[in-house]
Amino acid sequence: MRLGSGTFAAGCVVIEVLGVALFLRGFFPAPVFSGAERQAESPAPEPSAGASSNWTELPPPLFSKVVILLIDALRDDFVFGSKGVKFMPYTTYLVEKGSSLSFVAEAKPPTVTMPRIKALLTGSLPGFIDVVRNLNSPTLMEDNVITRAKAAGKRIIFYGDETWVKLFPKHFVEYDGTTSFFVSDYTEVDNNVTRHLDKVLKRQDWDMLILHYLGLDHIGHISGPSSPLVGHKLSEMDSILMKIHTALLAEERDPLLPSLLVLCGDHGMSEAGGHGASSMEEVNTALVLVSSAFERKPGDVRHPTRVQQTDLAATLSIGLGLPIPKSNTGGLMFPVVEGRPMREQLRFLHLNTVQLSKLLQENVPSYNKEPGFEQFKVSERSHRNWIRLYLEENNSEVVFNLGAKVRRQYLDALRTLKLSLSRRAAQYDVYSMAVGTVLVLEALVLLLLSVPQALSSRAELDVPLLSPVCSLLFYLLLLALAALHVVVCTAADSSCYLCSLPWLAAGGVMTLIAALLCAGMSALTRVFAGGKCLSQVELAFQNPPQSTSRWSELDLLSFLGTVGHVLSLGASSFIEEEHQTWYFLVNTLCLALCHQIYRKCLLGDDCAPQHCPHTGEEFDGVAVALQGKRAGPEGWELSRAPADPSSLEALRGSERWMVLASPWLVLACCRLLRSLNQTGVQWAHRPDLGHWLTR
Repeated sequence: MRLGSGTFAAGCVVIEVLGVALFLRGFFPAPVFSGAERQAESPAPEPSAGASSNWTELPPPLFSKVVILLIDALRDDFVFGSKGVKFMPYTTYLVEKGSSLSFVAEAKPPTVTMPRIKALLTGSLPGFIDVVRNLNSPTLMEDNVITRAKAAGKRIIFYGDETWVKLFPKHFVEYDGTTSFFVSDYTEVDNNVTRHLDKVLKRQDWDMLILHYLGLDHIGHISGPSSPLVGHKLSEMDSILMKIHTALLAEERDPLLPSLLVLCGDHGMSEAGGHGASSMEEVNTALVLVSSAFERKPGDVRHPTRVQQTDLAATLSIGLGLPIPKSNTGGLMFPVVEGRPMREQLRFLHLNTVQLSKLLQENVPSYNKEPGFEQFKVSERSHRNWIRLYLEENNSEVVFNLGAKVRRQYLDALRTLKLSLSRRAAQYDVYSMAVGTVLVLEALVLLLLSVPQALSSRAELDVPLLSPVCSLLFYLLLLALAALHVVVCTAADSSCYLCSLPWLAAGGVMTLIAALLCAGMSALTRVFAGGKCLSQVELAFQNPPQSTSRWSELDLLSFLGTVGHVLSLGASSFIEEEHQTWYFLVNTLCLALCHQIYRKCLLGDDCAPQHCPHTGEEFDGVAVALQGKRAGPEGWELSRAPADPSSLEALRGSERWMVLASPWLVLACCRLLRSLNQTGVQWAHRPDLGHWLTR
């Protein structure tokens, strides 16, 4: 079967794409989610042991109104550290002496805006694949607090980052989105949010108010966390929080149903001013819950405790009297309900553990062996016995002590279930990653071994398909790979993507790996033996038909690269690094140009002398003829025409070397220009030539 060099290269590229796809499927873990319908199930009833219990519905809400003040890139030390004491005095007073609960919420990577909003409202753990979706945030289809609140008749108003409007396009009764594209703007982007506050705080026609301020994040991207602008912005946010809190206190009518003010950040800020990675400064965010329900006694000192950012979804759901999102992996922040009666505390904890245990059952085949599930069953049995005792004698100290024991059991079960689900969400599919890597490396080896002969488009590759299939090595490799596949897929805790495929598809992948490995080993053996052939390949120079396409490879690369660079500008979290795609495109174009020059001027590929650079001399084309054939040991043969000697002789020595060296000179100049001014978050701290020249 004869294949042109282009067809052979295209086949290798297809194999490379398949390998990369398998690797990415393993590298991006499958999300932990619930496949149940959002409204299909009623809430779990309170456990009972032969006694009648009327607690079969959701508990009533704990708060009448909720205001979420989300400050983008609000690092924990901006509130609880020296900057908070200096620039946020009112917030510091609430944290140290007021009716508040303080937490350091840990945000899992990737620390960019859209995945963090998703984590706050769904309780799930977004992966790195959500960074791609951050380019154009789609409608959030997962079960979440906002959708639940709207279904329950809550009236929601939003002002701030337009990412929320894209995630929830039909959920707000009133909204005003601000764009995050203009990173240099840190004033108007926040003023467009604040200008609505005076009017909306006086109105009574809303139940949830969400404010997302972007100014602090933009300051970080411009000048970092040590900039004097950070202090001014924190003071501005402190005055806004004081205005909201004062208005909420003035509007409270029922002390048993107070309002709740949530101050939080979506992610932190690195020392360079950016975010997206997993440094302590980027993952630790401030979380403060302010409500008159959290009154503290004199001398009650509350230090910030560590929680997961995903815990906010379950806490808001309980506080608003809503079902917990089905894909939630977080736990109720217990200090929020610590002041409630014991029966209500256990009811809240039971609802949370039931939801987590169901999620575990849907995502872990051997869920009944998980420690968290066993702890949940023990806690539920203890809760059932406590309910029976409580209904018989509800004021006994013994009942309270037993209730405290059940509460500890529930809290332990919550921690273990959260850990199991988090570990599941961060579990990489190593088997798929390994198979994808092997495919990529095998195709790469074949391409590299074919480069000396296949640079010319006149080369043809004769691929005998039966040779590797008929070899003993192929069958031995296929048998070994099949045995390995069976061992991996029959493991107790196996959850590999390849194992979920039909045996025919998995067998095809194993066959491809074995065939490529045989071909690569054969080619490598011939190279070391002095042969010039690729494994199972015949190279023959023939006159190919002239291409009628108006687009060359360089034209396509330039066009597609430019389109890709333009599309990258639409990423709000990538805007300060958009030049990286341009650097990559320029380097790729230079290398492609170098390859084309070497191919035409060294091999005479499709290059009559007039096509190669010269100094005015005209040359006649040299006909390409087959010089001879040599039979190979396995039935293939090599035919090759000599390179056109006039293509290099047409140039004088200095001009020839100038042509050959020009792409590398362009690359060197590009690198020099790049060093003139180190831009972007990742490189702003490095010295550059621009600083040296301006000294």
